[in-house]
Amino acid sequence: MSSLFERKRSQLELLQKRRRGMTEKRRKEDSETMEQCPSCQNEYSRLFWRKHFYICPHCGTYRSVSAKLRVSMLVDKGSFAELHSGMESGNPLEFPGYRAKLTKAREAAGMKDAILTGVGTIGGERTVLAILDSTFLMGSMGTVVGEKFTCAVEYARRHHLPFVSIAASGGARMQEGMFSLMQMAKTAAAIQKFSAAGGFYLSVLTHPTMGGVSASFAMLGDVILAEPQALIGFAGPRVIEQTIGQKLPEGFQRSEFQEIHGFVDRIVERSELRREIGTLLSLHKGAAG
Repeated sequence: MSSLFERKRSQLELLQKRRRGMTEKRRKEDSETMEQCPSCQNEYSRLFWRKHFYICPHCGTYRSVSAKLRVSMLVDKGSFAELHSGMESGNPLEFPGYRAKLTKAREAAGMKDAILTGVGTIGGERTVLAILDSTFLMGSMGTVVGEKFTCAVEYARRHHLPFVSIAASGGARMQEGMFSLMQMAKTAAAIQKFSAAGGFYLSVLTHPTMGGVSASFAMLGDVILAEPQALIGFAGPRVIEQTIGQKLPEGFQRSEFQEIHGFVDRIVERSELRREIGTLLSLHKGAAG
């Protein structure tokens, strides 16, 4: 019996040693790998970017972050459990080249589609999350995004949990045509049913939140937060200018403009977002109790 325990302990120690080695190797690679700011072109190590929430210290530009990185930034360590992970998009319209685009997007994002849903705690408060990933076909909303979002909302309703969404999307997915557009109605209906049951929905808008996503679930939150300088709207500014034949105001459709005009409740720095969401979830829990 003692020999069995000794063997198991040595195996565990070996596994821990390998994990430490992998962590140290990853940390070394991150400290040596340089990444460029998309605005000012200054370069910083991947480790630096991670420690500074992917915000450029020189020009203040917010870099896009993946859904998985959002989880690590927002959710209490070790508390996240993914929901509905098996869903994959098909090609309902047999759109030319769409299957190849999906394959490439899955490899680039490390996800099956543009949304990650799950249950976790933020500041100790249990919640359901839906996070869009702009690295997957610009976070566009197709049938899988709409279905996973709706399933997550229904899960929150059944388990009497608050719901948090993080939007980062160019809008509806053109390759799925009307199937994509119908997700606007489906997600909005799910939120309405959730709200009617007394659920609390917190929507966070990041750069960009456009098109069918902004015209549906992203703007239906009981509380709507936004990151600084995020582009938020339906059609892009250039399209609007060409349509109306007028010059738009400075900063039009940016989160600061939207806050002034009442479309956003508060702008929150990325470094403060976890604390802010945790506080709002706690206040809602106290009010509901």
